[in-house]
Amino acid sequence: MAEGTQAEEAGLATEDEAAEGAEDAEPAADVAAGPDDGLFGYIERFASVLVSAGFPPMPARVFVALLVTDSGRLSAAELAAMLRISPAAVSGAVRYLIQLGLVHKERVPGSRRDYYRMPGNMWDDMIRMRDQVMGRWTALVREGIDLVGADTPAGERMAEQAAFLDFATKELSQILSRWQEYRASGAADHHDTDRDH
Repeated sequence: MAEGTQAEEAGLATEDEAAEGAEDAEPAADVAAGPDDGLFGYIERFASVLVSAGFPPMPARVFVALLVTDSGRLSAAELAAMLRISPAAVSGAVRYLIQLGLVHKERVPGSRRDYYRMPGNMWDDMIRMRDQVMGRWTALVREGIDLVGADTPAGERMAEQAAFLDFATKELSQILSRWQEYRASGAADHHDTDRDH
């Protein structure tokens, strides 16, 4: 295994990455004060819940950090400072989150640094992606039914799975449509306001 890969997996910065992180580091208003800060503790607790659900630890921490940041956007150096992790660890985490569509990479005009932002329509996109994945699963299950035979025990079991996937796909589409109507009506904002009182 390459030395750089081992360093990245261990969450350690290579010399180049560390130098880049130090050069780019700037105090950010959203960055937590330190490990004893209440926000830092909240990030750790929230991330641990995501980890228990199967999320990798470092992406979980970066996800929550972006969630609680007022701007919703942080550079790699700001994330490293906020979470007390290496630039290499941030790099691996944001790469994972970008692949899932949970984070977007962007360049701010006038800055040479890349920033990472949580998209506003993240959950809409997640449902759409899940819908597409389930559509492919359904097609593959039906292909399998043709191969093993619809009247075989395996075929009957796979037919039930295909029926469930069809049902779930329709429900997800309806949930997305209802959510868009709910948000457009302003009900989501009213719900947040009511809960605060």
